[in-house]
Amino acid sequence: MDLAPEQLEHLTLPEILKESVTIPKSSPKTFSLITLTLIFPLSFAILAHSLFTQPLLKRIERQSPSNPQLHQEWTRLLIFQFCYLIFLFAFSLLSTAAVVFTVASIYTSKPVSFTSTISAIPRVFKRLFITFLWVILLMVVYDIVFVASLVLLIIAVDANSLLLFLFALIVLFTLFIVLHVYITALWHLASVVSVLEPVYGIAAMRKSKELLKGKTQMAAVLVFGYLATCGAIGGVFGSFVVHGGENNGLFVRIVVGAFLVGVLVIVNLIGLLVQSVFYYVCKSYHHQGIDKSALHDHLGGYLGEYVPLKSSIQMESMEI
Repeated sequence: MDLAPEQLEHLTLPEILKESVTIPKSSPKTFSLITLTLIFPLSFAILAHSLFTQPLLKRIERQSPSNPQLHQEWTRLLIFQFCYLIFLFAFSLLSTAAVVFTVASIYTSKPVSFTSTISAIPRVFKRLFITFLWVILLMVVYDIVFVASLVLLIIAVDANSLLLFLFALIVLFTLFIVLHVYITALWHLASVVSVLEPVYGIAAMRKSKELLKGKTQMAAVLVFGYLATCGAIGGVFGSFVVHGGENNGLFVRIVVGAFLVGVLVIVNLIGLLVQSVFYYVCKSYHHQGIDKSALHDHLGGYLGEYVPLKSSIQMESMEI
């Protein structure tokens, strides 16, 4: 991350990926520990989730509706799903905070260590969590609008016009996917903004929207590529490990499962690194100067270090 703003501004997708992959070489021990303690549990939980839910779902399917144990099985499933979501969101935010903070420290030539990263996470986590809540609210509103649109489409379209209905359905689902990718890109960039700038929550989302201008297509390709890769890994895991018990032996399932978890760990790490690099690319594209000394002091503030008074602790002056 020793590129000048002029170089960052013109980075292509392959160059962003290449730059992201080389970052861990600057502090291999720190990134190894972050991967082992945060990204690995997150990746393992994502894939192993179906291993635990599948037996519960099978038991529910076998139960008679009048069986009193059915209620208990549903309760176990809901409790497990709730705990899984809490774990997933917590480790997702923790991993984001750790990687973004570490990459920024390397960018500003600040001493990097796993201890300093972990020490900064508690203050960073609060900002990320508030931003995450706003994103969740946006997603809920978006899903409600989509479902309402789908219901209106079913009511409005003539049942005899099957071709017209299918065309409208394809358009609606395409629009849903496009907006979903855009909101995801908005969230990822807002997460970086929440760590590196004195804004969070809805203000970070507004800032993210500004930074995405001119780079929306690139962000969409990155997000879609990441989601598609994760989906493919999950699909293969489900086929070979979760539902492949009859065709594949236990040893094969363990080997394939371990391999896919390892692949997902790498994908998640690279995704977080790309997320950080893309922020600097957007900043440079909009000619928003990155004051490394101010950013250095801002990062030090998370560690309780003395932060000198400046007109802005970030790269540009703006109102919160």
